[in-house]
Amino acid sequence: MEGQRCPDFTLPATSGKSFTLSTAKKPLVVYFYPKDNTPGCTNEGMAFRDLYGDFQAAGAEVVGVSRDGLKSHENFKAKLELPFELLSDSDETVCNLFDVMKLKNMYGKQVRGVERSTFVIDADGTLVRAWRGVKVPGHAEEVLAYIKTL
Repeated sequence: MEGQRCPDFTLPATSGKSFTLSTAKKPLVVYFYPKDNTPGCTNEGMAFRDLYGDFQAAGAEVVGVSRDGLKSHENFKAKLELPFELLSDSDETVCNLFDVMKLKNMYGKQVRGVERSTFVIDADGTLVRAWRGVKVPGHAEEVLAYIKTL
């Protein structure tokens, strides 16, 4: 998908908003995460939160996407004091667009879930960088370093 235009999408977002990709008009970091209020997802959200000012200074916006509903997202956002919107993809439409739904092993059982992934989409809507199977430590810093090269 790198180098290709992303299909436009609209998802409900926190703060009573909805988010439409085609209206972003600036480089966008879209990070997909499995579930609100889990340890890895909490650490990832805090890492993007702590660097958010740097992402903005570099001209980029950040959004997080998971299958959780807006109520869960609002609580998670408030708890972590996230300065960016979380998008609810409860029907997995956008997860499927980005091919992040994977079979994973959890406690010895196969479960379908979101593979932790991050995508950078430029101001023209082209996917310019993808990270899949993300490990949280150092990841937000790596994404920021990439954003600074745009």
